[in-house]
Amino acid sequence: MAVTSARRVLVFNAGSSSLKYQLVDVADGTRPARGLVEGLGGDGARLRHRPAGAPERVRPGPFPDHEAALAAAVEELAADGAGPDAPGLVAVGHRVVHGGGRFTGPTLVDEAVEAEIARLAPLAPLHNPANLAVIRAARRLTPGLPHVAVFDTAFHATLPEHAWRYAVDRRVADRHGLRRYGFHGVSYASVCRATAELLGADLADLRLVVLHLGNGASAAAVAGGRSVETSMGLTPAEGLVMGTRCGDLDPAAVVHLARAGLSPDALERLLTAESGLVGLCGTGDMRRVVARMREGDTARARAARLAFDVYVHRLRKYVGAYHAVLGGVDALVFTAGVGEHSAEVRKATVAGLGELGLAVDPRRNAARSDAARLVSPADARAAVAVVPTDEEGEIAAQACHLLDGGRRGCRPLAEHRSLFRCGTKR
Repeated sequence: MAVTSARRVLVFNAGSSSLKYQLVDVADGTRPARGLVEGLGGDGARLRHRPAGAPERVRPGPFPDHEAALAAAVEELAADGAGPDAPGLVAVGHRVVHGGGRFTGPTLVDEAVEAEIARLAPLAPLHNPANLAVIRAARRLTPGLPHVAVFDTAFHATLPEHAWRYAVDRRVADRHGLRRYGFHGVSYASVCRATAELLGADLADLRLVVLHLGNGASAAAVAGGRSVETSMGLTPAEGLVMGTRCGDLDPAAVVHLARAGLSPDALERLLTAESGLVGLCGTGDMRRVVARMREGDTARARAARLAFDVYVHRLRKYVGAYHAVLGGVDALVFTAGVGEHSAEVRKATVAGLGELGLAVDPRRNAARSDAARLVSPADARAAVAVVPTDEEGEIAAQACHLLDGGRRGCRPLAEHRSLFRCGTKR
């Protein structure tokens, strides 16, 4: 193998019907290649591969499952000299959504870890099976490399018991693992660090409310870099209104629907795939919701306006609650697809929160940018920020840190500034 100073981690981030991948050089923060396989199992499935400094390549499917997607991704990487045999590759990193109470940090994958990820699948049925399928396929393709799982739940292992414990019989709760775990932790870890850099502050001194708003959505209250409260619970279904998930719901409503004849499978489908924005107005895409609101006084426009109002009302309620939990807020941070790109959602969320020191500057908020930035007025008491999430960079940094603990060119996480430089597109 050629001598190289690169410290590369191949990162896989599997969704229910997609697979994102990046080759991340932790030594200098560059991304030699990245890609996305989307629409798995469907007629329109395709792979989009983007090598650094070269045109994007698009490869049509079919890609019937995650194993086929991973094999195609590895072929594209190998064509650029960035495959499993490339110089400098030290590990393969994987995002796993649910780690239960056992996995509170990055973990080397073996058969026992795979078995535990499978055991937790009922708590994240849209995610853990996909995560596990990619892990198993990748381990077969790259048996000579260490594989590291980075868990979304791990960031929230710092929740105090009064925040994670549900008020149900403790014996029943402990027997069945009923507690708040929290999710989107890989994103929160990346975004909190980048926010501190954007503000020129020490993360240990900051009180942050972070809104991760994508198709799945959650909120977190973060004090000094530690999660102290979060909206998702035992599963990713609790909390905010999402694309297809209902978020907070009276548990007696589920009992009522069960007594009305809905089976457990039908209830799960209703609450995770047929609720949220799509249940309220027929689309889970916030861009379409906003476009429909502008159609005038039509039934579709009214449904979209209601969906938008329900969505934003839930956001504002959580921001206010987390302000109370933290005893004040230094910054409100928007991230992920909706958070980063919907000026309408940001404006409506902050409207009326001036007493909390929160406001947006109309010009800053409307400006389009892919960089981390402030959208609050210059004289605001608290910052309102838009900070792109970098889950793949976070996974790579954590994997490298686990493997050599700051030795042989892999610095501790707090020093991986090249991976989290605000406003830099790689």
